[in-house]
Parts: sequence; structure tokens; C-alpha cells
Amino acid sequence: MSARSLALVTGVGRSVGIGAACASRLLEDGWDVVTTGWRPYDERMPWGADSKLLTMVEADLTDPAAPSALFEQVQGEHGPVTALVMAHAESVDSSILDTTVESFDRHFAVNARATWLLVKAFAEQFPGPRGAGRIVAITSDHTAFNLPYGASKGAMDRIVLAAAVELAAQGITSNVINPGPTETGWMDHEIRESVVRRNLQPRVGTPDDCSRLVSFLCSDAGRWINGQLLHSDGGRL
Repeated sequence: MSARSLALVTGVGRSVGIGAACASRLLEDGWDVVTTGWRPYDERMPWGADSKLLTMVEADLTDPAAPSALFEQVQGEHGPVTALVMAHAESVDSSILDTTVESFDRHFAVNARATWLLVKAFAEQFPGPRGAGRIVAITSDHTAFNLPYGASKGAMDRIVLAAAVELAAQGITSNVINPGPTETGWMDHEIRESVVRRNLQPRVGTPDDCSRLVSFLCSDAGRWINGQLLHSDGGRL
């Protein structure tokens, strides 16, 4: 990739998150990076928001107009985007029996609908060259007792994998990463020990682990990987 290629990373709200790790890794790789997130989401979650604002552009992805407005702003200020890395998520635990319609709809708005609209906006502004475009999304298969999150992430997977086919003529690759349970501040001791027991490697995943695969997929070396859902979880699956 050219040292002046521009990556847009979504879901960058906390320094311990996967989005922040991906943004930092791409900067080290020589990319120009624009980050986006939504501070009110972290503020209402148990972990809270970082005191230092990491996001360059705030975007409320529950708003269907936000993805196109985001790309218009980024393109106007920085130029066209070559890589779209999507680490954003709405994630509030609830089960089949206690999920509300409001929560279900919010999860699908952020995790599925916004993903589609971000991919669409990315493709509409992608200038080439052919083969240089990259889409990478972070997913999860945690659905039991996390119903709207897991279900909407499943929908996200299909959208991103469809992009590998539909955007092939533009030379854009599109892949999904499932990093497995990753320590971003949400695990308690019991969850952490359970993850370690069930993994072939005796530790939990870190945001750095995921960022290394994102780095590869966005590089020239990763150009032949396309249309894949990659499990990068230390062997847990």
C-alpha cells in the first residue's frame, strides 16, 4: 500500500478496544488513519468512556444518514478512503425472553444496517487503483444470552461477504474476522478463566492479536484473501 493510503476505522472509542488497536497498527504500517466512534455509547455501558477522546469524527450509527455524511466529511478533509475497517458495535446482553424490540432494532441499526451503508458509501467513493480497496469487519458468534448482538453480527457477516462478490469489479477485497473472546475490559475473573480453559493456547485474546490480522489483510501481502470469515482466536473454535 502507498504510505499515503487512507484508512477509516470505526468503533474507536476506548484505548483498550479493538478499534483503537487496529488504528494504531495501521498508523505504524504507514497508513493515514481517520477514526470514528460514538462516545455516548461507551458512557452508558458498564465500562464507561475514556477520559481522553480518541475519536476524530463522532458518528451516531443509529442514524441512517450518518454513514454517507461521515464519508463526505472524511473525503472532504482527507481525500478518498482506501480501507474501511469496521470495529463498531452495539452490544447489550439480553436473551430470547427478555430482549426488547427497541434493543433488537438498535442492535440491527448499528451492527447490520450501518455496516451496509458504510460499505455502500465506501464503494461509491473508492477511486482505485484496482486491487487496492480493503474492507475488514470484526464479528462475533456470541448469541446465547446476547441475542440481538449475535444475531445482528451474523447479519453483518453476510453483508460484508456479499461485498466481496458485488465489489469485485472495483478491485475491493472484503473479509470478516472473528477474534473470539477478547480482553477489552468486559471480562470478570470467572469469564477469563473459562476462556483460558477452553482454548488451545492458555490465554485470552487481546486487541493486538486482532490488529495484526487486520494489518495483514489491508496490506499488499493480504490481497489474495477475499470473501472469508477468518477465526483468529488461538484455537478456541
